Amino acid sequence: MKIRTARRISQLFFFSLFLFLVAVADLRYLKGYPASLFLELDPLVAVATALASHTLYKGMIWSLVLLIPSILLGRIFCNWICPYGILHHFIGWAFGKGRKPDAVRIEANRYRSLYQTKYVFLAALLVAAAFGSVQVGLLDPICLLYRSITTAILPTLNLLLPNSVYIRQAFHVGGWIIGLLLFLLVAMNVVIPRFFCRVICPLGAFLGSMATFSLWRIDRDPKKCVQCDACLKNCEGACDPHTHLRKSECFVCFNCLEDCPCDALSFRFMPSLAREMSTPSVPARRAVLGGLLGFSFFGFARTSGASDRNYNKNVIRPPGAVEEKEFLARCIKCDQCIRVCPTNVLQPALLTAGIEGIWTPILNNKLGYCELNCTLCGQVCPTGAIQRISIEEKTGVGQYAAQGPVRTGTAFYDHGRCLPWSMDTPCLVCQEVCPVSPKAIYSKEVTVTKRDGSKITLGQPYVDPSKCIGCGICEHECPVTDEPAIRVTAIGETRSRERRLLMDGGRSPRNS
Repeated sequence: MKIRTARRISQLFFFSLFLFLVAVADLRYLKGYPASLFLELDPLVAVATALASHTLYKGMIWSLVLLIPSILLGRIFCNWICPYGILHHFIGWAFGKGRKPDAVRIEANRYRSLYQTKYVFLAALLVAAAFGSVQVGLLDPICLLYRSITTAILPTLNLLLPNSVYIRQAFHVGGWIIGLLLFLLVAMNVVIPRFFCRVICPLGAFLGSMATFSLWRIDRDPKKCVQCDACLKNCEGACDPHTHLRKSECFVCFNCLEDCPCDALSFRFMPSLAREMSTPSVPARRAVLGGLLGFSFFGFARTSGASDRNYNKNVIRPPGAVEEKEFLARCIKCDQCIRVCPTNVLQPALLTAGIEGIWTPILNNKLGYCELNCTLCGQVCPTGAIQRISIEEKTGVGQYAAQGPVRTGTAFYDHGRCLPWSMDTPCLVCQEVCPVSPKAIYSKEVTVTKRDGSKITLGQPYVDPSKCIGCGICEHECPVTDEPAIRVTAIGETRSRERRLLMDGGRSPRNS
């Protein structure tokens, strides 16, 4: 069996496995499947979250396994396993280089200094993580693909084929931006083969750095080589196998071995160092620029106060989420929690949570509400940004009765919009749907004189902050739809001492 055939079988298997795990990240199908397997196998995610939170989440230990083939064989992950890399490979083959003359393909696969950019991104992301801000999810291929499928591809598919993906249509704020970004990155393969993998991918840069220590490598016999450059025709990584091999760029696709007409190339154990470039060719000033970029991003973003005293009241995190700064040190913006949420309440943030919090999950109660007996978001979170809590802990029953339920915020009334308060119209929808017991919303009967002189008895609703858990179902079901008469804000959330209500009694935050 040819190596190309073996690689294609591997690509088909891992891409199918990835799609299967995306499909089962659903209330109907999850049933114990490791939905976050690819995220937990991502070594860049593991390193970045460990730097930021000073904790290696136990699921991430498996990511270290990927470093073994990188040290032994090189960047084999990028072309044999990575679903995002496989997608780019296929698009490039179908619409790009596969339709061009050999001479054009050879020139397209020569190494360019532009390919150093990914190491600048890697340096920036790791420095930002070292200061406590995890941003690898912006460009990490696994996170990027999960986010794109969750917020753009699956909702669009369900819109075209109703009920094929979701029980009811899901909507995602900013999904069009994520979808457009995916389209542009994939379309760039027509211009530069494997554009994302060669130019942008920080995971590729990380694995490329590891690959400089690889023991087995492509080797060229200069006595057999006739300088025909045929090895460049299908080179995926633009690693210059026709001259001094760039170890950090080689995807171990083995295309060059099969394309060489003179049998001048082989895959050997520790070949001569004189015929290769052992380290990534990144000028020091560019590496420093990347580090300064990461440091500046952290400083400018954090000093805006968006995660501290100047926080947005609408940044309501999922139940089980850790305190905000720790959350930003853990959340990789993969949006797995958004994918698994059964009510569509979890949405990717734009700038609501500040620039640090872009694409992180927040509750949007106009689109859904937090189901009382659901903790799926914590079950699929690969980094512990959302803790895995039980239904008993979330609702504050049994052994958790003393500490009470997990609260994501507190509901407040806008009396100027509330029907019983401002329009003399009976309405108790919010009280009826309140899921806690005893209910956090209660009413007091009052008799009012209407404008025409007639009298009417109404139940005017109130919120008991000590009972409200901030689930948002009252806001979601409020008949005043444009701007609900009752709205939940982040104040009083369990996870933060600084955001508690004055009457909260000093309840300690849960940052388990």
